Amino acid sequence: MIHHAVKGQTSYGEAVGILLLDSHAPFIHGDVGNARSYGYPVRFKRIDGLTVERIFAHDMTFVDRMVDGARELEREGVKAITGDCGFMAIYQSAVKAAVSVPVLLSSLLQIPFIRSTLPDGAKVGVLTANSESLTDDVFNQLGVDRSGMVVVGLETKPYFKAGALDEVGTLDSDKIREEVVDAATEMAAAHPEVRSILLECSMLPPYGEAVSRAAGLPVYDFLTMIDHVYSALVKKRFDEGV
Repeated sequence: MIHHAVKGQTSYGEAVGILLLDSHAPFIHGDVGNARSYGYPVRFKRIDGLTVERIFAHDMTFVDRMVDGARELEREGVKAITGDCGFMAIYQSAVKAAVSVPVLLSSLLQIPFIRSTLPDGAKVGVLTANSESLTDDVFNQLGVDRSGMVVVGLETKPYFKAGALDEVGTLDSDKIREEVVDAATEMAAAHPEVRSILLECSMLPPYGEAVSRAAGLPVYDFLTMIDHVYSALVKKRFDEGV
């Protein structure tokens, strides 16, 4: 078999490219920004200046830099592009129009699929990093109908706020797990119509198993979306025998 070099490409085999916020937080195992969270190689690209504060403010002045970052990842050979913040939804339309590979910048893109698995009248519970910033515009940018959701924010949870939002430079994962589980179980108890939970924030997948166990519900997050798309990009080969 003859293999050909791709001009300008410096490494190979990274099917998924990930656009990162310019943030200062430890990305623990399970976080979208931690390469060990995946069973396959990924390529990261930071968007300098796109801070947590700016993304929560829906700063559209970064759309060109997001597009440039996505194009760079595409030139480097990735087959799909994602991000590390659900609020990157505001750039979804522009970025997907600029590249020729699939773009999935927000975990919120899973909502239509989750809804399709549930009976009429059931709701999707969304745990988000910042409920005040999760406005209708974020959903509109994705073409996602906001109805039929229960949204709960973590912005008032002290340990999550310190580690993820205030970026103090440390993160107490045990305390954050407790806060996330408490928020999920309180939501499920107050809204029994919630039949599935989506963790919007890219820092929340490490706590998905604890949430699912405590709430007794399916839990979706960034990694369920990325793994799903990867399974479409890099197909498993099966033995054709019996």
